[in-house]
Amino acid sequence: MTSQSRRSPLHDRHVAAGAKFAEFGGWDMPLEYAGGGVIAEHTAVREAAGLFDVSHLGKVEVRGPGAAEFVNRCLTNDLGRIEPGKAQYTLCCDESGGVVDDLIAYLYGDERVFLIPNAANTAEVARRLSAAAPEGVTIEDEHENYAVLAVQGPNSTEVLTALGLPTDHEYMSFAEAKLGDATLIVCRTGYTGEHGYELVVPSADAVAVWDALVAAGEPFGLRPAGLGARDTLRTEMGYPLHGHELSLDITPNEARTGWAVGWKKPEFWGRAALVAEKEAGPGRRLWGLEATGRGIPRADQVVMSGDDAVGIVTSGTFSPTRKVGIALALLDTSTGLDEGAEVEVDVRGRRVAMTVVKPPFVRPSVK
Repeated sequence: MTSQSRRSPLHDRHVAAGAKFAEFGGWDMPLEYAGGGVIAEHTAVREAAGLFDVSHLGKVEVRGPGAAEFVNRCLTNDLGRIEPGKAQYTLCCDESGGVVDDLIAYLYGDERVFLIPNAANTAEVARRLSAAAPEGVTIEDEHENYAVLAVQGPNSTEVLTALGLPTDHEYMSFAEAKLGDATLIVCRTGYTGEHGYELVVPSADAVAVWDALVAAGEPFGLRPAGLGARDTLRTEMGYPLHGHELSLDITPNEARTGWAVGWKKPEFWGRAALVAEKEAGPGRRLWGLEATGRGIPRADQVVMSGDDAVGIVTSGTFSPTRKVGIALALLDTSTGLDEGAEVEVDVRGRRVAMTVVKPPFVRPSVK
């Protein structure tokens, strides 16, 4: 932690729960909690319910006449595919096709879009939108005005129902609700691969909402979970993390997130470069790797096929669900490697046998 790092409005609750902290995008956030650690928290999410504080995630408000149309001209996905009350995964690219950030867009209507970027990239996303915004469209960085709490797992619906919160809306949609004096947004979104919800709460109400969720969740096996478990959960699902599977040097075509690109749209940032790359075929592509030998791959380790370096690990961990080492890796397409191919990862000077697989590593249960 550094003295310059921001803190969640729930920081004192995390301290009281014995959290171990780490820096994420300029924020001091809980990595894991006393009394279990990453594997216990991961397992709770897969089997019961976990409660995450992800208030480090950004919040950017775009308002004004034509706000939705403006956002649609900038970000990759097509907002025209969804209706007000729905959310959409999308990408902010630069003109080279590199990814400035991946984010969720919440469509309120023609004149309001609420964006949730990653912590470290919020200011840059807001800056780029502000620089391009037409007259009458305002961009407000609301980063510290809201907290975001994620309730994830097969018992998540029961936890929210116990508090009288809405739970019957569709995946990737949201609804406004009241909990005590707090007005919050209940979103059917998440980053774990499990059925779950994300609550956008005014920062001043975050502690009261957190306490209510902890109390309501106790009969359903809910436990606080840190960002360590969030990372193992998302890696099992093959979900990209900016700075690892997506970056200014890694395009949507390479990262297999082309499904979040509105290819038929006439305009979005990076369109020309991405269309050209798609037509030519990217020089590398994201795959999953599953260890057949003993060892845990980590980011930046080299993937080998015989004597040839054929790729690089972008994320690697031990899978608490599968009980094996798993990784996401960018592999050179010129090698012709495909699903089922045998490769090795150089884990600190020792080659670990891996099989090329197509993520996810576990069955998704988001819906």
